[in-house]
Amino acid sequence: MSESPAPQVLLTLPNMITLARLVAVPWTIWFILQHRLDHAFLLFLAAGLSDALDGWLARVRNARSAIGALLDPVADKALLVSVYVTLAAIGVLPDWLAILVVFRDLVIVGGLTLLWMVGNRPPIKPLWISKLNTLLQIALAALALFIHGFEVPMETAITLLIWLVAGTTAASGIAYVAQAARRMQAPPA
Repeated sequence: MSESPAPQVLLTLPNMITLARLVAVPWTIWFILQHRLDHAFLLFLAAGLSDALDGWLARVRNARSAIGALLDPVADKALLVSVYVTLAAIGVLPDWLAILVVFRDLVIVGGLTLLWMVGNRPPIKPLWISKLNTLLQIALAALALFIHGFEVPMETAITLLIWLVAGTTAASGIAYVAQAARRMQAPPA
């Protein structure tokens, strides 16, 4: 017996949690700009926990929806990119790293948009390098907020994570571009 799809309702509990995470973005930015990185860290941590919670609730309550499937990654990306740009703006992370993170995301979104426009609708499935990159980006953002918010001396860890994030960001961007190029050259199925 197959499960029937959940109705496309905006105000499911998982979607409300995701919307709350989206609302946390401007507050997180404001805390960072006010140099209250301790508060920004706590809000970032709560957002991360809410991401796990909304996904779990969507599965166990059969409350998955197309709206949630679109909203969840938007909320995640909005928070992560905003934190990188704002931390770079106040000098906690290097400018070049924030530019690299934003540029990679723009290339991926632009590439997907281009493929859709030419009628080549690729499945949206993250590569393993992209999953590793996201994990490292989250770890770096959280560690930078923690270290600078609570004045914990761990500069070696930050430096190491900066270079790991830079490497995996570049590698995942290149992997997606290579994958898109192969899709464009493949004969239509």
